[in-house]
Amino acid sequence: MKEKIEAMRVSIEEGIAAAENRKELFEQKMKYLGKTGEITALLKGMRDVAPEERPQVGKIINELRFWAEEAFAAREEVLKQQELSAKYASEKIDVTMPAKFVETGSVHPVTLVRQELLNIFTGMGFDVYEGPEIEKDYYNFQALNIPADHPARDMQDTFFISGEFLLRSQTSSGQIRVMENKKPPIKVLSPGRVYRSDSDATHSPMFHQMEGLVVDKGITLNDLKGLLDEFARRMFTSETKVRLRPSYFPFTEPSVEVDLSCSNCGGKGCRICKGTGWIEVLGAGMVNRKVLENCGVDPDVYTGFAFGMGLERIAMIKYGISDIRLMFENDVRFLKQFKD
Repeated sequence: MKEKIEAMRVSIEEGIAAAENRKELFEQKMKYLGKTGEITALLKGMRDVAPEERPQVGKIINELRFWAEEAFAAREEVLKQQELSAKYASEKIDVTMPAKFVETGSVHPVTLVRQELLNIFTGMGFDVYEGPEIEKDYYNFQALNIPADHPARDMQDTFFISGEFLLRSQTSSGQIRVMENKKPPIKVLSPGRVYRSDSDATHSPMFHQMEGLVVDKGITLNDLKGLLDEFARRMFTSETKVRLRPSYFPFTEPSVEVDLSCSNCGGKGCRICKGTGWIEVLGAGMVNRKVLENCGVDPDVYTGFAFGMGLERIAMIKYGISDIRLMFENDVRFLKQFKD
């Protein structure tokens, strides 16, 4: 028995020395001290030892067990310190090195313009209505005095989903929905995405519009001009001037194109305004009588004006952006220029 125990002691020492980590050490410990371990088996085998030898044999086995437990505990502490040292070395931070810089995001220029416009017009008393992007032909065209055979439909290539439904090509459809459900006086702003089959440096198949509508008794073109003057001063500079040019839109009569004096050159003429001193910004006009009638509004009692602008167009003018496609490429070099 003594020879067997001595051999086991040597085997335990070799196993402890060979363990390179606490997992391997634990496996060695279970080999000898686990429920089915070799030392545990010796203790269970005491019943087979002659009664007169049990005290002496039990003493030898218990001494081996106590020694093994201490040996494993000592080695475990050494391995634990080694593992902690290795972990600390791998996670070591050099406080003299420059910190990693994490850039914060920036608001998209179209979002900046949208919010600024909303602040301007809601400050003038406008309510905000956002209509559906998948629209009926009736609201997008017919109610706006653009029947199926109207030549104005050729002015824009529309994305039709079916004969009745389409991706709205203008947010004017929201104005129709408002007039159908609300009696004058009406003062509403309708922002949102619109879709047209058109793509180049100044056009995108998806872009953002914001249209305004005012309907009440005694509304005139002078009211429109005064509102646009205030919009131009707040959006651009206090020196910005507004010019109205005759135009044509089927849903307004009379209709006008609205130009602003070039903020880059102050109206003297430059590359941005192509030497004219003016930049075309939006379309507007007095609401056509037929449009009011289509919405159940008496045109002999009420008049109104409407205006609409492309948010990308405003952003291009305000920030000097030369190509509309830059705003849809998600290029961080471009977007981070608009951080506060």
